[in-house]
Amino acid sequence: MKIHEAAEYGRRLKYSEVVSNTDALARAAAAQGIEPEYTDIWGRLHETSDEAKRAILHALGFPGGSTEQLDRAIEQRDAAEWSRPFDPVLVVRENADSIPLRIPAGRSDASVKLEIHWENGDLEDHWFWLPDLLTLDQHTMNGLEFLKKRFPLPRPLRLGYHRIQIYWLNEPELETFGQARFIVCPNQAHAPGGRMAGVGVNLYGLRSARNWGCGDFTDLEVAIDVFAPAGAAFIALNPLHAIANRQPYNTSPYLPQCGFYRNFIYLDVERIAGVTLDIHETRELEALRASEFVEYERVASLKLTVLRRMFDSFLAAGGSEDFRNYIEAEGALLHRFAVYCVLDQELHRADPNVWIWPNWPAQYQDPDSPAIEEFAQCHPESVLFYKFLQWQISRQLADAQVRALRKGMALGLYHDLALATDRYGADVWAYRRFYVLGCRVGSPPDDFSPHGQDWSFPPPNREAHRENGYEVFAQSIRKAAEHGGALRIDHVMRFAHLYWIPQGMPATGGAYVGDRAQDLLGILALESVRGKFVVVGEDLGTVTEEVRRTLAESGVLSYRLLWFERNADGSFRRPDEYPRQALVSATTHDLATLAGFSSGRDIDARVAAGLIDDDEFHRQKAARENDVRYLTEALKVAGFPGDAIGFALATPCALALVSVEDLSGETEQQNLPGSTWQYPNWRRKMNVAVEDFGALAAQFAAAVERSSRF
Repeated sequence: MKIHEAAEYGRRLKYSEVVSNTDALARAAAAQGIEPEYTDIWGRLHETSDEAKRAILHALGFPGGSTEQLDRAIEQRDAAEWSRPFDPVLVVRENADSIPLRIPAGRSDASVKLEIHWENGDLEDHWFWLPDLLTLDQHTMNGLEFLKKRFPLPRPLRLGYHRIQIYWLNEPELETFGQARFIVCPNQAHAPGGRMAGVGVNLYGLRSARNWGCGDFTDLEVAIDVFAPAGAAFIALNPLHAIANRQPYNTSPYLPQCGFYRNFIYLDVERIAGVTLDIHETRELEALRASEFVEYERVASLKLTVLRRMFDSFLAAGGSEDFRNYIEAEGALLHRFAVYCVLDQELHRADPNVWIWPNWPAQYQDPDSPAIEEFAQCHPESVLFYKFLQWQISRQLADAQVRALRKGMALGLYHDLALATDRYGADVWAYRRFYVLGCRVGSPPDDFSPHGQDWSFPPPNREAHRENGYEVFAQSIRKAAEHGGALRIDHVMRFAHLYWIPQGMPATGGAYVGDRAQDLLGILALESVRGKFVVVGEDLGTVTEEVRRTLAESGVLSYRLLWFERNADGSFRRPDEYPRQALVSATTHDLATLAGFSSGRDIDARVAAGLIDDDEFHRQKAARENDVRYLTEALKVAGFPGDAIGFALATPCALALVSVEDLSGETEQQNLPGSTWQYPNWRRKMNVAVEDFGALAAQFAAAVERSSRF
């Protein structure tokens, strides 16, 4: 062979290896849900790079490198799937008539027995002869052939969390062949009855003459008493999740330490027992009530101090049976959270430079280590104290929901489930295997963020959730909706896919990674029907129509904001063009208030925070003038001149949400995306105290009447 021929042969061989490796990489990526491409908001197609695929696979623990390694990993995955009769969990809808069953082809002439262990303890069994069952697929590995059969299900199915078990008939005995969790879900989530309107409040920002510098559950009940007679069907709340309460980086309700439990700063301390404060505590309380903004750390410190004294007295009096029952019902979920809280407190007290669990001594970083159990045994009353706090939160929030329903509200409290979890918080510490720590969640480039967004929290590990039978996922839904009649799912696209950014790569280098949407939406519907709460999915941003259709089919309401409902030319859509299966609102916490939109206060805030330069400031101001003209014209044409609230209420949407801050004419938004210390995010108190909400309720009632919503 001549030199140039040898070089050409070598080039072709190398190219062939690259192509082969690329094919293997694509197969491995597809097996792990890594999507090969996505279309951005401008309609441009972006292909997922091989670098991103490899980095995400590595983060998932998927061995990769050479074609042989990738192929071997794919074969091992296929072998694990085909060697067990069922997936670790089977999620079906209530009208399902079959499930897939995988069997060795050599036993395809056998009889099998199916047992269904219903969650209430009932046992149901059925016999099948395998030759009678339709073959759906076949697969050969290591010289052995396997078949996938269509396995019939009895009717009717019962909603709930059950178990199924299958046996071979080996005369004269039965041999267990396989088992799985069996979840039967309704086709759709709980539906709202008729068109309703409600009021949105940021609970932390409620101002009153009696609270401790931060809105609490008694303030919430005052709001209920005022707005229920005005026709409000619900009160929408910010996420109440437990957060670190440390300014300025750990006060966002959308970046919780724990998604299962709630923030104790919302407790009305004086409802628990009589309060006696010393002179220093009294002065601090007065200062916190008078403060311009919510002072999270100081409020938390004062409440913890007083609550601990109350708890000590409670224990000295023998505790209560209700508290013991609560602890037993919550089980390990609450125990882990309480232990984390005590560890966080004690280790920071010992060394003020220790703020996050990755800086804890190694023996405390593993929640399953013997050192954790020993620590809990050495601090039993402190662990019990944090359980006590959650018990009191549950009681006060339950009281608020009961009060809302008794006052005539159709839904009562409308809760909010955050997408994120603090990577240094309790959930990641306690349930690390349910997160992929080598990646962060974000979003691809768009109008607001031309370089994409990196939200700096880990994405969920879909395989870990499935192996767990989705128990942790179900608990997150159940706990977030507890004591409420509606639940907003932040960034509901999470159920279909999330944008993953591998460690060390910029936001522009990420990729979408899919999840098992049908499983997750089924469980969401099951929890919704059982808990009797409506589900609203925040589907803003780069959400495809296919995803929206899937959400609608599951009974999840869309989330429509007046600011974003535009025609191609920038004009606003008419009220009658809004969908029925949706919640409508003028704005949200990340955007300008109604008053702030017209005056451009959000743009002023961005330039003051250094987020935009002068040129961009003037460009945005000019664009806002056009937007205001469009809005003014849309309101006039719709018959609601100068009345954006009436416009939104007039849409056919099932739910309409009016922010109490828009009723009071607030100009400053609660959160300025892209800022931390530069802006008082999540700290603004309302200009109007809850004692003066009567005038706002009258405005709300008049707007509802003008719009003919009822």
